[in-house]
Amino acid sequence: MKRDRQDDIMSEEKNDWSNANGDQEEQPPEISRAEYEELYDKYLRLAADFENFKKRTAREQERFVRFANEQFAFDILEILDNLERALQADDNDLRDGLIQIHKLFLSVLERHGISPVDCEHTRFDPNEHEAIAHVESDQDEGMIVDEVLRGYRMYDRIIRCARVAVSKGKENTEE
Repeated sequence: MKRDRQDDIMSEEKNDWSNANGDQEEQPPEISRAEYEELYDKYLRLAADFENFKKRTAREQERFVRFANEQFAFDILEILDNLERALQADDNDLRDGLIQIHKLFLSVLERHGISPVDCEHTRFDPNEHEAIAHVESDQDEGMIVDEVLRGYRMYDRIIRCARVAVSKGKENTEE
């Protein structure tokens, strides 16, 4: 059965070769059956090696993605440890401990390319801010009046928009 299939393939290749060259009537180089089987075996092995390479690469990529944030998680655990220590401290020291933890948290985020979105004295930008309130104030229309929830960016991409209250403009007192 295998030999019949190989014979069919070889005869098709001969026909394709003669038709592709048109009038020149060149023949493909003659190879023996043993050479053909050796080349075919090499082809099958190479195809199998390539499939194994693709599978191995996919597994390695999945593993890399899964553990890419390992250092980030380790740094976050340092903050958790300090928070637990602060909660066990006397009330007088609690506020100071929490301030230190807050600074540490921000520095860990900075090390990993995460920074807060600046809202103070800025104009509303829908790419960086989410308006949750539109209030009258002494500030110009479209200026951010209050930051309700801080937004963050990772490098140049916003990962969480800042939730803000935006000014409608100055009150009209005309009567």
